[in-house]
Amino acid sequence: MPATPAWPPKSAPRLFVDAPIAMGTPVQVEGNQAHYLSKVMRVVASSVVILCDDATGEWAAEVIEAGKRHVVLDPREKLREREAVPDFWLCPALLKKDRFDLVLEKATELGVAAIHPVITRRCVADKLNAERARVIVTEAAEQCARTALPALAEPLKLDRLLADWPAERALFFADELGGATSSEAFSQHKGPAALLVGPEGGFDDAERTSIRAHPAARAISLGPRILRGETAAIAATALWMAVSGDWPTQE
Repeated sequence: MPATPAWPPKSAPRLFVDAPIAMGTPVQVEGNQAHYLSKVMRVVASSVVILCDDATGEWAAEVIEAGKRHVVLDPREKLREREAVPDFWLCPALLKKDRFDLVLEKATELGVAAIHPVITRRCVADKLNAERARVIVTEAAEQCARTALPALAEPLKLDRLLADWPAERALFFADELGGATSSEAFSQHKGPAALLVGPEGGFDDAERTSIRAHPAARAISLGPRILRGETAAIAATALWMAVSGDWPTQE
């Protein structure tokens, strides 16, 4: 006898939606998402789409109406709860657009809980298109089958970030002039944490002094080589996940 097709199909498209998902409550998507489903993925009535809402988890939904401008889906089965996320923030200095896009994408894939962009004196950019940034992290999460999105904060100047920093959260400062070995510093800390990474050209002397003087700051070294801003952010985040995040728990 022929094998029973897998349900939901592994080829089903994935989509994050804004509204909370619940059994028996139709979900309507419009705009670019509807165009993606109807024109790119060519869904029709009875097609299956995997939905996530960054709150309840992951659902298999059946298309009940596929129009040119909107698609209506019926949640049929809850597949997974929203994933647990390590309490780790990434605080990267703003970079050139394409390089910061890479930071947003990879930070999402790696599983950070929040991204807090920082504006420093040597930043080549001082603004972030929030809508575009949200699209980048959402698409990264969809492509990697994540059920959670990182919180995305508005860019803050460094002095404001330090002034408002929560006392209970360690702030690991990637200092190109050196500091504690990053793996040792990460492994010795238990509790909420964050990583601060500088821009192209690094922090200036006054900024470095302010950061090191902050009671939550812990200067760390990322090795003997000078890394570009996007490389430092991605590499250090991966190291934290391996040492203190949820990677060690994976089988």
